[in-house]
Amino acid sequence: MDYTQEYKQKLVSADEAVKVIKSGDWVDYGWCTGTPDALDKALAKRTDELKDVNLRGGILLKPLAVFEREDAGEHFTWNSWHMSGIERKYINRGFSYYAPIRYSELPRYYRDSATPDDVAMFQVAPMDKHGYFNFGPNASHMMAVCETSKKVIVEVNKNMPRCLGGFENSIHISDVDFIVEGENPAIGELGGGGAATEIDQAVAKLIVDEIPNGACLQLGIGGMPNAVGSMIAESDLKDLGVHTEMYVDAFVDIARAGKINGSKKNIDRFRQTYGFGAGTQKMYDYLDENPELMSAPVSYTNDIRSISALDNFISINNAVNVDLFGQVNAESAGIKHISGAGGQLDFVLGAYLSNGGKSFICCSSTFTTRDGQLKSRILPTLDPGSIVTDTRANIHYLVTEYGKVNLKGLSTWQKCEAIISVAHPDFRDELIADAEKMHIWRRSNK
Repeated sequence: MDYTQEYKQKLVSADEAVKVIKSGDWVDYGWCTGTPDALDKALAKRTDELKDVNLRGGILLKPLAVFEREDAGEHFTWNSWHMSGIERKYINRGFSYYAPIRYSELPRYYRDSATPDDVAMFQVAPMDKHGYFNFGPNASHMMAVCETSKKVIVEVNKNMPRCLGGFENSIHISDVDFIVEGENPAIGELGGGGAATEIDQAVAKLIVDEIPNGACLQLGIGGMPNAVGSMIAESDLKDLGVHTEMYVDAFVDIARAGKINGSKKNIDRFRQTYGFGAGTQKMYDYLDENPELMSAPVSYTNDIRSISALDNFISINNAVNVDLFGQVNAESAGIKHISGAGGQLDFVLGAYLSNGGKSFICCSSTFTTRDGQLKSRILPTLDPGSIVTDTRANIHYLVTEYGKVNLKGLSTWQKCEAIISVAHPDFRDELIADAEKMHIWRRSNK
């Protein structure tokens, strides 16, 4: 069937498309690299006409046009499922707020929501001959967005990679209300946090030593997971698989090094399965129409039933800090918002249920403040306002440059002792003194 005529009938300018948005509406901006460009600029032109418009999205890779004006917060509010650096700045300006989630549940939030979107608008790849617009590396929750929005506007971008192989990764033209042909901007890139430091490499080595041949990998974003990826690419490991929330550049390096074939995966054999991807152009080129990749919604990729079905599942994620009870904060510095829950807990739980699976929470033992003070990431208790991403019962392995410890099944004094053993030596005596005050330290330990 030829969809050319229907395409022409639904094709409008960005300015025309955004006329459907009214004051008080909820407008979904899609996700990450799919955030609209031309439609965002068109909506910004209508600022003076609109009040109390709630925008929803996440992981912005460039500033939004609607928030360029100083009084933008009087007209628009940004509601984010996961914060980027840009969105953290918006918090400080007073018009951005985080929506706490367990990422695997996000599609259901839309389908069960009492406040569905009035309009959804986002970037897609050009329509294929079957009438489908691919979501690019943003399957995530986008089908649920489309199913529950009153109006759906797609902004076509010729630079958007077509990410196939799974399900709920495209929308058919029959389910689209308006089509906008944008300016085809380059897809937003997300770096891996710079070159790996000596600390990153030390942590990575401790983790790589725990990875068996045939393992299935999940990597978080940041320097340490990327260092692990680089080390895997240079290792003798083989027959690895991928099942991850976020596809990152490190997977491309591992795959090109011949380490990934997915032959040992219990489900989705020979496929690299992921919920969304953000990285460099190298990664987008690799994802584009690659039959080895499987783009799927996070209700599948992050479901602990999917994760636990894969033997030798290895989950590697970062933390901001950890306390002596084993509580992991990966989201904030006290009340200062940094990131979001994402799927970390999903993968911590799922990996432990996997046959031979392991989850690793990794961090440097210290960080340096802007005024040059050395601070420990391992704390007696989390700072007031800090978010507990993983509870003390969830954490499996904790890894710093000073070692790795398995914290499962330990009593409070054993867990405390193990955590202090991987803290920076300069802080250990102080941590022991604090542990004694909290009655989680046995005097015989030291």
